[in-house]
Amino acid sequence: MGVVLYGGAFDPPHLGHVAVADAARERFDVERLAVLVTEHPAHRVVHASAEDRLALAAAAFPGDDVRLDPYPRTVELLRAERPDDPVFVIGADQFRNFLAWSEPAEVLECARLAVATRPGFPRHELDAVVEQLGRPERVLFFEIEPNPAASTGIRERVAAGEPLDGLVPTAVSRLIEERGLYRP
Repeated sequence: MGVVLYGGAFDPPHLGHVAVADAARERFDVERLAVLVTEHPAHRVVHASAEDRLALAAAAFPGDDVRLDPYPRTVELLRAERPDDPVFVIGADQFRNFLAWSEPAEVLECARLAVATRPGFPRHELDAVVEQLGRPERVLFFEIEPNPAASTGIRERVAAGEPLDGLVPTAVSRLIEERGLYRP
């Protein structure tokens, strides 16, 4: 197995992200993942600086290789860094929109995709994407337990002064508080 990459904005990272990473480590039998915090996401507004999101991700994924990803698009990262036999981990929600990514066919040439699914997710939506791919064998599915955490909801809770218990790792909650992130 080559390197396992798990990228995202992580604005902020939550227990759902951690569950995906844990399941990917187990499924692909790797001790450490490369957790890539996208510096400037191409299709997403971020609410915390890249430096803050990197610190939050380091707190959420202790023991993993957490670093900043300077490329706005996955295909740019894969072309520039050319990792050895990479597996790129994404969630089912992201895979549902995979065909709208920049050069999805090239992404699949450069890496296998590991798609984290959860019980109850409409599998027909994922199958519809797979059917349109030139290299469907490059997509691997693995299941995770459902987790209600979502970055948008977490930011809303912080802004409202509500606790984050059960939504983010304790170290992430502490950093959000210390740095005054996601406050109005």
